[in-house]
Amino acid sequence: MSSLGQVLDRAFGHPRGPLGRLGGLVMARGNAATEHHVVSVAAPTADETVLVVGPGPGVGLAAVAERARTVIGVDPSREMLELSARRCAGAVDAGVVVLRHATAARTGADDESVDVVLGVNNLHLWDDRAAAWSELHRVLRPGGRMVLSAHEKWLPVTRHELAAEVEAAGFTDVQTWTWQPPGPLAGLAVQLRAWRAG
Repeated sequence: MSSLGQVLDRAFGHPRGPLGRLGGLVMARGNAATEHHVVSVAAPTADETVLVVGPGPGVGLAAVAERARTVIGVDPSREMLELSARRCAGAVDAGVVVLRHATAARTGADDESVDVVLGVNNLHLWDDRAAAWSELHRVLRPGGRMVLSAHEKWLPVTRHELAAEVEAAGFTDVQTWTWQPPGPLAGLAVQLRAWRAG
């Protein structure tokens, strides 16, 4: 990996150290519209538990905490967990938001313990998508839903191939579409919604 590649990975790919914290601030600004859009699409309710995969600096986490009973944020970056904890301090203190050092493939959540899974712009960083799909299916309650969004240009496969992977993991009613976040520098986003059969 080139020196520039290492810097970008430390800031955005696998955030760590001072560069990771700086990257988190940039992500909070750049991803905010998509975070709020995904929360709106998922429409969590006051009696639901939501798992947020890769909350980064916590913008979407804070938005979900205003609507859901319990929100669990799992992130492999300790720096991002710190930023999320700061942004959601009141909700963390109240026990509404729980943060875990974990990944999409190993969330630490119990079987059938969450109603909604959300994730924004981190799918391309998952080391093992098949393991992650299996894990997210495991933790969703029957009838639960998953809503994800990812930069189209960073996806390792097409959105249709992504949908096929999700269906192979046991999800049903899988839908994908593209959405253009606001802003002159925002790239096209692929969005995915799927359910665990009830």
